[in-house]
Amino acid sequence: MATTVSGESTGAVVGSGEPAAVTVTEKIEPVRKSIRVRATAERAFRVFTEEMDSWWPRTHHIGSSPMKRVVVEGRPGGAVYTEQEDGTPCPWGSVLEWEPPHRFVMAWRVSPEWKYEPDLAKCSVVELRFTPGDDGTTLVELEHRNIERHGGACADMRAKVGSEGGWGGLLVLYAAKAGGAV
Repeated sequence: MATTVSGESTGAVVGSGEPAAVTVTEKIEPVRKSIRVRATAERAFRVFTEEMDSWWPRTHHIGSSPMKRVVVEGRPGGAVYTEQEDGTPCPWGSVLEWEPPHRFVMAWRVSPEWKYEPDLAKCSVVELRFTPGDDGTTLVELEHRNIERHGGACADMRAKVGSEGGWGGLLVLYAAKAGGAV
């Protein structure tokens, strides 16, 4: 069953699953990455979401102390956050759409300064699609879009999340945990 949460900012389209847009002068091309994994769509989805802590690098967090674990609350409106060694939670995403095992959409609540962004209208969106293959594998497609919502530093944000140290490398780590890349 598909479920959606509307944006928290004034101007969001109710039920759209995305925050309201901010005025920008230039549209930034989304970052698109994909990988085929040796896993069913159910397992691929579960490893990406429920088991994110098993593959997410401890260096990739915006908390003030070392990262302890990653948590994805599997429901619309759920938080995506890290627990830090000092006991504090550090949110960095909000679940916008939750459609196991086919689709997961979250607001990327990370500012260009790599800090928590409380305003959804200034957040980009990360969507993952899990498409089963006839051979028991699953194609995992990631799109990080609306990057222009990050304002003046959006080109730098795009470069970082689009790099091998960003989503490209993260998908490789994820694939290894999910059953290997094909």
